[in-house]
Amino acid sequence: MSYLWLALAIVCEVVATSSLKATQGFTRPVPSIVAIVGVAASFYFISLTVKTIPISISYSIWGGVGTILVALIGFIVYRQALDAAALVGMALIVAGVVIINLFSRSVAH
Repeated sequence: MSYLWLALAIVCEVVATSSLKATQGFTRPVPSIVAIVGVAASFYFISLTVKTIPISISYSIWGGVGTILVALIGFIVYRQALDAAALVGMALIVAGVVIINLFSRSVAH
C-alpha cells in the first residue's frame, strides 16, 4: 500500500507543480486552487508513505520522479526545450531511483 500512497503523492505533486504556470502568479482562481489542493494532497499522501518507507527513500523517489515528470510536461505542454544536460540529468535521476529500489536495504519491499 505504501507504494500506492507514494504514487498518489507524486501524481498530486506533478499536477500541482505543472499548474503553477497557469496560475499566472496566483491571479487565476482555478489553476491556483488546483496547485494548492495538489500540494496539500501530495503532502498528505507522502505522510502516509513515510509511515512504512524511510523518509530519505520516499522523498528521493518522490522528488526525482516528480522532477522528471514535470520536465516532460513542460516539454510537451509548454513547449519548453530540454537540452542534452537536462536529459543527462534526468537519466541520472532515473538511475538513482532504480539503484535505490534495487540495491538499498533501506527500502521496504
